[in-house]
Amino acid sequence: MKTLTFIALLLTANSYAADAARGETLYKTCVSCHGPAGEGNEAMKAPRISGQFDWYIVSQIKAFKALDRKNPTMLPFIKNLSDKDIEDLAAYVSKL
Repeated sequence: MKTLTFIALLLTANSYAADAARGETLYKTCVSCHGPAGEGNEAMKAPRISGQFDWYIVSQIKAFKALDRKNPTMLPFIKNLSDKDIEDLAAYVSKL
């Protein structure tokens, strides 16, 4: 039974895997503030995002989107992102 459960979890995880290549395309709207390598921009108060875990990036973007974390500069760029978009974007950024 444990083996069957494990296999089911693996199959489920793969069907929802984030697409970093798609995330790279989405990241093009982030480059002007966060930089091509996610290095950030101190003058714009845009933090370095390279090296962050994907789950952290997902949680922070969702917090901005839900207005739990305030940043009027970010909102226009993320307000229309789907959960899949956010996961794909995070998959790419976490590899920078």
